[in-house]
Amino acid sequence: MSSWNELLAPKAQSLTTTQLAVGFVAPIADQGLIALDGEESSHFLHGQLTNDVEHLGSDEARLAAYCSPKGRMLASFLMWRSGSSILLQLPLEIQAAIQKRLSMFVLRAKTKLSDASALPAHQVVIGLGGGLAEAVLQNWFEPLPARPYAKLEHPLGTLIRVADAFGAPRYQWLMSAEVAQTVLPELALRLAVGDAHAWQLSAIHAGVPQIGKATQEQFVPQMVNFELLGGVNFKKGCYPGQEIVARSQYLGKLKRRTTLVTINDSAAIAGSEVYATADPEQPCGMIVNTAPNGRGGVDALVEMKLAAIEAASVRLGSASGPELAFHSMPYVLDALDL
Repeated sequence: MSSWNELLAPKAQSLTTTQLAVGFVAPIADQGLIALDGEESSHFLHGQLTNDVEHLGSDEARLAAYCSPKGRMLASFLMWRSGSSILLQLPLEIQAAIQKRLSMFVLRAKTKLSDASALPAHQVVIGLGGGLAEAVLQNWFEPLPARPYAKLEHPLGTLIRVADAFGAPRYQWLMSAEVAQTVLPELALRLAVGDAHAWQLSAIHAGVPQIGKATQEQFVPQMVNFELLGGVNFKKGCYPGQEIVARSQYLGKLKRRTTLVTINDSAAIAGSEVYATADPEQPCGMIVNTAPNGRGGVDALVEMKLAAIEAASVRLGSASGPELAFHSMPYVLDALDL
């Protein structure tokens, strides 16, 4: 991210959701990339992840989870093809451990895992969104990816449209340092320049969770709405934890979902427990992701019991802790009663 640090870091600021909705550009600095190369990469990953990898097209990206044998999420990925490689994007803090764990199961499969984070094509990774972003990007890309999780390979880099937020598209742009020197100044002239938390805040308002070190092995994918986001394919073959994930879907034994809240306490972090005032003796859920909201607190995705979401009387840390203010999600939490 050296080009970002040289060109835009001095202009970066904490952005509010109002500013994000208008139009922003921000670094994506906390994500790493694992590359899989080899003729059996698709087949290998298809047997490890919750989503279909073998039919992953060159013009799309997909969400996927990597689960323990108990069906609990060890990692969540955004994955796509780049030439002959398959790339998995995930938090840097767990990349090395997940890469090592996946490598243990390669056995005789013709695939090799490597760290692709610092490759020239990925030297700078930025996020863009809000109402102005589409028009700004049309300076370089025409046409733009037409739907969420569509991908475009271009001489100026890889552009992936991800889940919308604030009623507008969001995009990731992976580029070389040379390209960044040209495009970043233009972007800064036309969009609000956010700090490293701005992209995280936009993802929270898109309702897209991400598993980090604090929340590994805490959630079955449906608890964090992952199948609603297209991150689980229930028609594909087996993968670690598949039986439990499928049972949760079809037998409806879970009664938990993830929702969007504001907490007026900057100390709220992923992995913190929350308590319903109606049942103060035990936690009703856990924070999945947080980001500063530019108003002194955080906005967060919080997994909790459906009854607690419906009652909307939940506190951080204890039943007498800071209050959670509930907001509508950008998609419907369906009636699976998970």
